[in-house]
Amino acid sequence: MFENMEIFRMAHALARHAGARQAVVSQNMANADTPGYAVRDIAAFAQVYAPDGGGQALRATRAGHMLGADARLDFAVAKDPDAVADPNGNSVTLETEMLRAVDVKRQHDRALAIYKSSLTVLRTAIGRR
Repeated sequence: MFENMEIFRMAHALARHAGARQAVVSQNMANADTPGYAVRDIAAFAQVYAPDGGGQALRATRAGHMLGADARLDFAVAKDPDAVADPNGNSVTLETEMLRAVDVKRQHDRALAIYKSSLTVLRTAIGRR
C-alpha cells in the first residue's frame, strides 16, 4: 500500500527533471563562446508531468500497464525559440542561464522538501518519529 504513493513518485520526477535541466543549462553555459551554438532547454515540469487532457487521465499503476509509470516524463531537449542570436550565431546569454540555474536549484530543493515533508507525515501516521 505505501510503496507506490503518488507524492513520492512526483517528488522523484521533480528531482529528476531538475537534474536533467541542470545538465542542459550547464551545457549551454559551457558553449557560451561556441559560434553557431543554439541555446537549449527542457520544457517546464508542469508541462511534462501534467496529464494531457487537463482533467483526470489514465495513469499506470504497475510497470506493465499502458506505457509504464514514467512514460509521461519525457525530458526532450529543444532549442529555445525565444533566444536571440549574436552575430556569430551563438544565442547563449550567461545572465539568462544563471537565472535558469537558480530556478533549477529551487526546483530541486522543492522536490527534497516535498519528499521530506511526506516522509514526516507518513512516519507520524504510523506512529514512528
